[in-house]
Amino acid sequence: LSIVKDLVDRMHGKIHFSSEQGKGTTFVITLTFKLDLSSLKTQDFAKDSLLLDASNDENSMPLEGIRVLVAEDNELNMEIAKYLLAEQGAHVTEAHNGQEALDFFQLAKPGTYQVILMDIMMPVMDGLEATRQIRSLRRADAKEIPIFAMTANAFVEDIQKSVEAGMNEHLTKPLNVEQL
Repeated sequence: LSIVKDLVDRMHGKIHFSSEQGKGTTFVITLTFKLDLSSLKTQDFAKDSLLLDASNDENSMPLEGIRVLVAEDNELNMEIAKYLLAEQGAHVTEAHNGQEALDFFQLAKPGTYQVILMDIMMPVMDGLEATRQIRSLRRADAKEIPIFAMTANAFVEDIQKSVEAGMNEHLTKPLNVEQL
């Protein structure tokens, strides 16, 4: 519940609950979204990626304009990552397992992505192996691109495994926009 409350607060929403002994508890989350229908006509919604417009704010945002490859198999975690990144002006490409992340990176022109956010525990190929595979590719950006682990595991051994696989940073879930 503390994670949900934090996410709802970040999205400027409200969370309420009612509880009745012997019957259970009901939680209600209210979020308000603004739709810019004109931007929906011009955005490119490819099957494997979501391009999100940066804010029109005059103040530059830390992630504005960068392309991020996000590898995450959990749908809710992917939506949260996309929301946090898009809110900062980043463009997101989704990969739903380590093999997809590797494939997207290999097929992209060098320099397409500025950072990779890699979940550790995924089906098909986990994030550690995907990182090893990316780092072993024969192209300069494969050695230099920052790859950040995204995981709920924050033990020293987990961080060490991430570093040994070639990751630059170890971010714990839920993601924090200040960390990003």
